[in-house]
Amino acid sequence: MQNIPACPQCAMEHTYPDDDLYICPDCAHEWPMVADTPVEESREVRDSNGNLLQDGDDVLLIKDLKVKGSSTNLKKGTKARGIRLIDGDHDVACRINGISYELKSEFLKKA
Repeated sequence: MQNIPACPQCAMEHTYPDDDLYICPDCAHEWPMVADTPVEESREVRDSNGNLLQDGDDVLLIKDLKVKGSSTNLKKGTKARGIRLIDGDHDVACRINGISYELKSEFLKKA
């Protein structure tokens, strides 16, 4: 049996390989099997105040946000714990009140 590492984000040991990635079913974190330079370290994501954001940080919303395709609004000051940095226009993935959202870092400030 292979020696599969624990998840670097949540430290759970239920990870499994899928093609060239390891996947954690507990927190949905994915990382490459080859330990080159991680994608997260090659880019910088900054909040509205210019603070550098990292995986696992807690952030606050700086304004009310309408959720696209829903009648839900996220209120100013809502806290998102344990963010994940992702690629794309919306560069932060998080959970607020048990629901997953992808947000732009320009509407967040580090808590």
